[in-house]
Formats: sequence, structure tokens, C-alpha cells
Amino acid sequence: MKETGSMKDLPEQDRPYEKCLAQGPGRLTDAELLSVILRTGTRGETAVALSARILENQHRSGLLGIVHASVPELMRIRGIGKVKAVQLVCIAELSRRIAKSQAMAGLHFTDPSSIAGYYMEDLRHLEQEVLMVLMLDTKGGRIGEEILSRGTVNATIISPREIYLCALRYGAVSIVLLHNHPSGNPQPSREDIELTKRVKDAGKLIGIELTDHIIIGDQQFVSLFREGLL
Repeated sequence: MKETGSMKDLPEQDRPYEKCLAQGPGRLTDAELLSVILRTGTRGETAVALSARILENQHRSGLLGIVHASVPELMRIRGIGKVKAVQLVCIAELSRRIAKSQAMAGLHFTDPSSIAGYYMEDLRHLEQEVLMVLMLDTKGGRIGEEILSRGTVNATIISPREIYLCALRYGAVSIVLLHNHPSGNPQPSREDIELTKRVKDAGKLIGIELTDHIIIGDQQFVSLFREGLL
């Protein structure tokens, strides 16, 4: 007797694995793609139905919900045990690394678009602000990077002294500031602009140039250099 909810109950052309082979992965829905990875559903529920429920069950619905979810959070979903939860977080991490590898090919630290593209997947999913300083050599190549702050990024919390002590340790000739806006909107705040000006002025005194401050949003960014705010 067939168990209800089995993938075998579906017409062959509607089974994700067979559909992928016949039509290519681009023809599969998000739920179908996920079901190919998970392979099995729950009693009375196909892998596709379970996958659809996973995509609807997160704080942020859809694929982004998986990126933001932890193993314990995923395990709260009916039908998701430890094995499936680990599979899901590994899929999210793999997708992040693929995106970063693609961005690496065109990475130039003198180009704001290139820098933003490379760090986009690292920063756009974070739920708190992070301030990172990139240290560059005479040719504009990266010689180091450090996260200096987690939480609200503003001039009262981050001091130019802290930033340039870090730059001096690396022997940097110039630096780029990079931080994210968890809201997804990369437009600079008054505090962002104030911090940038203070860091720029301090750099002139010690001979280390601030070449840009890039704010990362959700698949978008703002370069304060391009905006004439540097």
C-alpha cells in the first residue's frame, strides 16, 4: 500500500528530480529545488510540500529566510530534524560562498562596485550593523581587514584613533570603511557622514588616506566617495 504524500504519487513529469533531468534546474520552483536536496518529506506530505512550508515559515519568507535561520530555528518547523536543518544551513552557506567566489574574479579595491559586490553576501544578511576597515597598500591591494564594531555605527562609538591604530599595525597606505544597514536601505545617515568626515580629517594628519566609505544594503550599496560626501 502506497503511503500518501509520497513523491511517487506525483506524475513523473512533476517529480522534481525527473523534471530537472528533463527540463533543467532553471525550470524548477524554489520549493522543487529545495525538495531535490531534502529528498524526503514527512508522513502524508511530499518533499515539495515540506519545502514550500519551510519557505513560508521563516521570519523572512522565501530563500532569504533560510539564509537567516539557525539550526535550532529550523528544527522548530514540523518535519525538520537535525539532519535536514544542517542540510539547509549548509545550502545557505554554500550559496554565499559561490556568490563571493564569483565576485572575487572582478575584485578591485579601487572600484566601489567591485568592493561592494565582494562583501555583499557577507554583510547584507546580518541583523546588526558591523563596521569593517580594509587596509590597502601603495597599489590599492588589500593587505588586511578587521571588524572594529558590532552594533550601531556612529561617531560616538567608533573613534578615528581606533581605526588608524588598526591601519598602522598593517602598515596601510590607505583604507576603506565598509558597513551594513540591516534595514536593507544603504542611504547614509547623518552619523555615517559625520564619522566619515572625522576619519578623513584624522587620516590627513597621519598620512593614511580614507579613499571611500561604502554602505551595504540589500543587494544595493552607496559609496560616499561617489556621492561627493568624502
